[in-house]
Amino acid sequence: MRSPFPLMNASAGLLVLGLLTAALPLRTAAADEVVGRFSNDWTGNGLEIQAIEDPKVKGITCHLVDFDRSLIDRLSKGNWFEDPSNASIACRQTGPVTVGDIELSQKGEEVFSERKSLIFKSIAIRRIYDRPNDTMVYVVYSRQVKDASAKTSISTVPLFSANATWTKGKPAAK
Repeated sequence: MRSPFPLMNASAGLLVLGLLTAALPLRTAAADEVVGRFSNDWTGNGLEIQAIEDPKVKGITCHLVDFDRSLIDRLSKGNWFEDPSNASIACRQTGPVTVGDIELSQKGEEVFSERKSLIFKSIAIRRIYDRPNDTMVYVVYSRQVKDASAKTSISTVPLFSANATWTKGKPAAK
């Protein structure tokens, strides 16, 4: 049965579409800043580089590069609400290192996440402290496993020469 108010249905649909789109770029945890952005093909698809500071380890900054789909790509593929979850990471000491109250277990803790679709897909950065090697390990990964393989990238920041300060005392090596 057709609605007697087709414009009202279209308006409601556009309102819902706008609200859902506004929710897409949700980021959590660490402070981040876009430091670079450029187009990599004629359709306007681009790469975006973010500088992300670890909220509990001052003096370490991770640079994350990921894909930003263009309007042309979204129109041609018919998938408006999803960006690829391909990302690469490089982390470095960018100042005096002060290590706060971090998770010391093998699972580490999430320091950043960004939604790449409306529902299930996101990328995240997790920090793990490698005690035997006195090194911070940062892993960026996709939360959407596709074809039994999650996309990952890794970066490490050795602390042995950083003269790091631990606010709760440095944990003993295992």
